[in-house]
Amino acid sequence: MSEVLLSAKNLTKRFGGLAAVNDVSVDLWRNHIHAVIGPNGAGKSTLTNLLSGDLPPTSGSIMLGQHDVTGWRPEKISGRGLGRSYQKTNIFLPFSVWENVRLASQSRQPNAARWLRNAANFVAVNARAERALELSGLKDRKSSIAGTISHGEQRQLEIAMTLATEPQVLLLDEPLAGMGVAEAERMVALLLTLKKTTACCWWNTTWTRCSRWPTS
Repeated sequence: MSEVLLSAKNLTKRFGGLAAVNDVSVDLWRNHIHAVIGPNGAGKSTLTNLLSGDLPPTSGSIMLGQHDVTGWRPEKISGRGLGRSYQKTNIFLPFSVWENVRLASQSRQPNAARWLRNAANFVAVNARAERALELSGLKDRKSSIAGTISHGEQRQLEIAMTLATEPQVLLLDEPLAGMGVAEAERMVALLLTLKKTTACCWWNTTWTRCSRWPTS
């Protein structure tokens, strides 16, 4: 039987008198793709922000593995094995694709900010970065400057950066936003690949123009 990796119970988030998320429970399973679909303003991103720790819940609880992470800061939840992307791409535009992914990988290294040590000498960091580039399909673009690659490739790069942290659960907020049909199809193919290599994937989307959906 599949393992539940992330479990939320009776999550509610209120902003004054507005309930953006109201009494939501969800279980995310190992080697599954889960999707939350709805119109703009339905609370999808708010729910994703609650699961990742970017917003504290008004009530309810969140378990990541055996840890009750309710109210934890996002960097602490990330350290327990949760990775996420955002609606607006979060990458270092002046840096190369490789430098972006290596920085993400280095965040998992104990004492990562050793100013007097060459970052290129972190063997485990580089190995994680190489694997993330391979999985995301960006290995041939590693030397390209992030600000010069296409929008779809930038979305792939953000996913590569999350993969470099070796997450057990991967939350994707509108991963197809702003993509054309061909780019969206490539992203769906990537998500289907991640289903086999990443423990669990959560896909938040308003709509999609791709011809096929990733299935659980």
